[in-house]
Amino acid sequence: MKAQLETAIKALIEKLQGWFTTAVEMLPNLLLAILVMTVAYFTAKYINKFVTKLVSKKVEQDSISKIIGKIAAVAIVVAGLFLALGILDLGKTLTSLLAGAGVVGLAVGLALQGTLSNTFAGLVLSFKKKIEIGHWVETNGYSGEVIDINLKDFTLKEADNNMVIIPNKTILENPLKNYSLTTRMRVMLECGVGYESDLEKVEKLTKQTIANIFSQVKDPNEVEFYFTEFGGSSINYLCRFWIDADSALEKLKSKSKAIIEIKKAYDKENINIPFPIRTLQFDNKLALQKSGTLQEEFSNN
Repeated sequence: MKAQLETAIKALIEKLQGWFTTAVEMLPNLLLAILVMTVAYFTAKYINKFVTKLVSKKVEQDSISKIIGKIAAVAIVVAGLFLALGILDLGKTLTSLLAGAGVVGLAVGLALQGTLSNTFAGLVLSFKKKIEIGHWVETNGYSGEVIDINLKDFTLKEADNNMVIIPNKTILENPLKNYSLTTRMRVMLECGVGYESDLEKVEKLTKQTIANIFSQVKDPNEVEFYFTEFGGSSINYLCRFWIDADSALEKLKSKSKAIIEIKKAYDKENINIPFPIRTLQFDNKLALQKSGTLQEEFSNN
């Protein structure tokens, strides 16, 4: 029994001595690995601030600038971790970490497929110069001012002050009309005048009225004017002209202003804008004869 105990103690001492020897041999690598992780940590903090500041010059959304900065910082820390494990000669551990990261990444990617799609779409939208906050756009059946672009959704403010929140993925997958990319918009106005009107006078008066209202219309001849049809109660025309505007709301206001001034000009010159008229005829002889027969029968009775 005593011999067995001495053998066990001797084996334990040898084991501890082996561990101590290994620790002494690995001490320089351990210190170097700790130094690498420390440098990686402080470098990541600097990179986070630097990338966030750099991205904020291109992207207005603070949330996106911060998330990109954090992603860059995490990448530096992960690189430092892998380098430290390599210094410690923990190749098997490094391989296990890579395999585990791949499996976990695949599982997370499948579980958060929709969320990740919106996140990456948000990043893409944030760097698009053709879509910025303040632009007036039309997409997915909605039209309004871009209020916010974040990592999840795209927010529009419609003309009636309602907010529309659209997933980023939907924005990238569907057409988008941006009214703010140009400073000129065309206003189209349709109207009709009475058959008794002097059509040449109507055309000249309409063009002159438009030129007087909008300073960007330098010459009445810049206004396009076309009579389009003989309508049921009027001769109809189409009037088109350009204005300086970058939103559908400004275009609507300009059209409303044009209608008001054209109506005033027509009233002043006694030009009639007719409304649909329905004529009722009461000359059906059959109906009158039938009515007279019924009256006679009623009188006889």
